[in-house]
Formats: sequence, C-alpha cells, structure tokens
Amino acid sequence: MDLNAVRTFVVAVDAGQFQKAAADLSLTQQAVSKRVAALEAELGVRLFTRTARGAELTIDGQAFLPHARTLLRAAERAAASVRPGSRALRVDVVGRRVATGGLVRDFHRAYPDIELDVVTLFGGDRAIDAVESGTIDATFRAVLMPGRRLPDDIEAVPVLDEPLQLVTGPAHALAGEQSVTPAQLAGCRIWMPGNDPGTEWAAYYDELAAAFGFTVEATGPNFGVEALLDTIGGSSTLGTFLSERTPLVWPAGYDLRRIPMRDPTPVYPHSLLWRNDNSHPALATLRRYLISAYPGRPAAGVWTPEWAQPAGPAPPEAG
Repeated sequence: MDLNAVRTFVVAVDAGQFQKAAADLSLTQQAVSKRVAALEAELGVRLFTRTARGAELTIDGQAFLPHARTLLRAAERAAASVRPGSRALRVDVVGRRVATGGLVRDFHRAYPDIELDVVTLFGGDRAIDAVESGTIDATFRAVLMPGRRLPDDIEAVPVLDEPLQLVTGPAHALAGEQSVTPAQLAGCRIWMPGNDPGTEWAAYYDELAAAFGFTVEATGPNFGVEALLDTIGGSSTLGTFLSERTPLVWPAGYDLRRIPMRDPTPVYPHSLLWRNDNSHPALATLRRYLISAYPGRPAAGVWTPEWAQPAGPAPPEAG
C-alpha cells in the first residue's frame, strides 16, 4: 500500500477539504485528488463524497481511517528503529561478567542518557559478521586471530589489556605464592572447559600455553564459572585463569587463591570493532570514551600473541 497515498488521505480527513490538504502537504489540489483516487482504486471503495462544504468520509472511509492512522504510526516506528540516534546502541560484550561488560557499564555511568542494547555473541567470526551486516553496532574482540583478516569496512582499535591471574585451590603447589611468572606454570594443568576450538580466546590461550610450556585442558562440558571454581577449589593439580577485573564471589570454604602473574604479565587484548560507515552518534561517543581511557600498551613487561599486537595508533576522532 502506498503510504504517501494513505498519508494524503489522513491529512485530507483532518483538513476537511482537498484544497487545504494540498496546502498542508505542499502539493497541488490535483495531486491530492490523484493520490486519493489511486488509494480508492486499490481498496475498491469510495473513501470520500464531495459536498458543498468539502470532502466527507463515506462509511468505508470511516472504517478505514483508524487503520490508516495505525499504518502511519507503524511506519514512523519502523523508521525510528533504524534512524541513527533514535534507537539503542547495540554492543556485543562476549560476556556480561567479563571485563568488557564492565567497560560498557562504566560508559553507561558516564553517559546515562544513551540507551544501550547489550548482547553476547559466541565467537569472533560471528560477531564480526554481525557488525558487517549491521545486526550490531560494535563488538569487543581480540584481533586479529590467526587466519582471520578483518573486512575492509571494519575498523578496530585497542581499548583494554586485561591482566590475567592464576586461580588455584589451597592444595595446589603454587597456592602459597604471592605472584607467579608464566615460566613457573611449565608442566601445570590449566582447566578451561569453555575454550572451544576456533574461538579467539582458544587461540589466545593455546599460544600462551605453547609459549610457556603448560597444558590447557578444555575437557568436559562447560557448566559455567561456579562449577569451574567448585572443581578448582577441590583440586591439587588443576588451576585456571581469570581476569583481575572479573568480579566473583565464592563460598569461604573454597579458600581459592587469585595469584597475580608477573614477568611478563599475560594480558588479554580487547579491541573495539565497528563498521566504518556506521553513523550512530552514540557509537562515536563510545569510541571517544574508550580511546581516551586506554593508557596504551607498555613496551615491556606484558605478553600477548604477535597477532594481537595493535597495528598502530587509534584513528583520529571527529568532533
């Protein structure tokens, strides 16, 4: 159905005359008559009768009017849902309890008037495809994983280096250490059941393990963080990794140890990815906020895979 014709019909009803409707729509009276006639032909009924006082609705016109108004409201809502600035900024954070979820919460506290739609997509390939297709506005990911080249229309900028901690139960051989080096983990078993092959985090931890000689085990189903910590707390041989920024509460009886890692500190490198033609104003605000808060990666003292090194300085921000 031609929405311009429907809009002309509604304006003509409200105006009471085709002549006044033409003025309100900046059209000629002939154009208004043609639009209404085309709508009547499509519906197969007369919507108006002409009288000395102007145009009056027929019974069919009266029946159609509320539906015509609903159509126009629906069209406006549909346009608003994709109009930059009038819809929520849709951001993928991998997980709501991980550090990138915290970044988005900090951004929301700084800009409470910006509406956000926070989602969690599984895997970098799916997230990048969603950015490229416009399903989401931005994602936080570790780039570039081996064999993955960003599409030409996707940009990325580093926004967070997330230091890792070793987590053990009280009976583990390293439980009493104030800090550990990655080299001390040689021969250790690190249990991470969520390390699904093909994901960027699996690629990261596999390379970390190869660099320092420990084993990452991803056996068994992933029942979540609580089940993971339950197992780690009762084991003398298994450890796992968590971010120092990951907020967790566990029962006191677990007596888990979060041990900082030093010389070098493994950091998980998060970048913000977005499509370079995305004009949502809140996206530009998010980029400026994250770039200004990122201190930059030190030249020494941290470890990341070569494929995760920043390619260069952040792109200049307009405004």
